[in-house]
Amino acid sequence: MTTILRIDASARLERSVTRRLADAFVASWREHSPATRVIFRDVGRTPPPAVSEEWIAAAFAGENRTPVQQALLALSDELIDEVESAELILMSVPMYNYGMPAALKAWFDQVVRVDRTFSFDLSRGDQPLEPTLRGKTLVVLTSCGEFGFEAGGINEHASHLLPHIRTCAKYLGTEVLEHVGIEYQEFGDARHEASRIAAYSDIPDLVGRLHISVDSIEAA
Repeated sequence: MTTILRIDASARLERSVTRRLADAFVASWREHSPATRVIFRDVGRTPPPAVSEEWIAAAFAGENRTPVQQALLALSDELIDEVESAELILMSVPMYNYGMPAALKAWFDQVVRVDRTFSFDLSRGDQPLEPTLRGKTLVVLTSCGEFGFEAGGINEHASHLLPHIRTCAKYLGTEVLEHVGIEYQEFGDARHEASRIAAYSDIPDLVGRLHISVDSIEAA
């Protein structure tokens, strides 16, 4: 049985474009696998706290961690456990000020942690960090008010959402990253409607391809 970790990062609830897109993805996935387990983590509604000096000290304390430090890392441990248990991570993420919402950044800061999701060894030279998780698929569903953030697009220079997620995603054990996005939200014109329709049309095809991939891995 596949486990999906769904992470919603929009501050909007009922009016969220990305949440509705994620609903469509989960519904389509369950048409193939009704028994799929979905873990819901709504960082838009309940943002994780920003890391502090005390949190950092606790993360690097290792076996010398005190009970107080263990308590400081309790949420981090819970979030990492969710990542570890999932084969597929589904992120619904609006673009805020050309990057990821602060709530999602706080989630990454809690999850990307030494001795849990990466190891650190100076004997590796100039790249001492090594991810410890493997084999996960990440699906990122985005929305943005403008458009043209793809390579060669009018706003390529301002594209800091997907590149940032892609960089951090290797510490989630991501080996496959898929993206579906809706653009032109602030324009609200025919281009936005066409983008919305295209995104929803892409969801079943993406789900079908991912199921073939998952079935192949399980059969190997």
